[in-house]
Amino acid sequence: MTEATGTRFGPSALATPANALSLVRVLAAPAYGVLLARYGPDGWLLWGAWVVLAFSDRLDGTLARRHGTTRSGAFLDPLADKALVLAALAALAELRVFPWWAVAVIAVREAAMSAFRTYAGRRGVSIPARPAAKVKTLVQTMAVGAAVWPLTAGVHDLGLGVLYLAVALTLATGVEYVLDGRRVLDGHGGPAARVADRHAA
Repeated sequence: MTEATGTRFGPSALATPANALSLVRVLAAPAYGVLLARYGPDGWLLWGAWVVLAFSDRLDGTLARRHGTTRSGAFLDPLADKALVLAALAALAELRVFPWWAVAVIAVREAAMSAFRTYAGRRGVSIPARPAAKVKTLVQTMAVGAAVWPLTAGVHDLGLGVLYLAVALTLATGVEYVLDGRRVLDGHGGPAARVADRHAA
């Protein structure tokens, strides 16, 4: 049930502008991956689409702050980020631009953390985002951007360098989340937020 007072939504609201945008981003992820795998990473149209999809996360966050953060939004927003990045990385791996092992590491970490956050959520707690997690998401996005921007698409070492940095940050933040989560679940991490940071990842 949607809770709203004017333009403000309660924590249990579902039908919010931010959630609608997050859902569009989730649905756009496989479509972008298919188009990238079919047409390759050096077209301006796909580059422009990636920029729009990547920066739509900013609009998502702005809408959430304006209308109120929600538990559903705390799930959908990072899900959209992960879906977009993984779809693009998988397409680039299929094109042999990026190695599959690096994409697999990122995918396994993201799936494991989503499962861990779901487990924590069922126990009534949320794991707050660290700044490094937001940097991780940004670097993953930049790795895709470097690979699809026509001016740098042919410079494979640049994209690979950014990707390897993303892999390192992905693993490091995953360890941080596990440690933070254990402290919170054990009752030593202070009171847990009832609504998670929408940009947790």
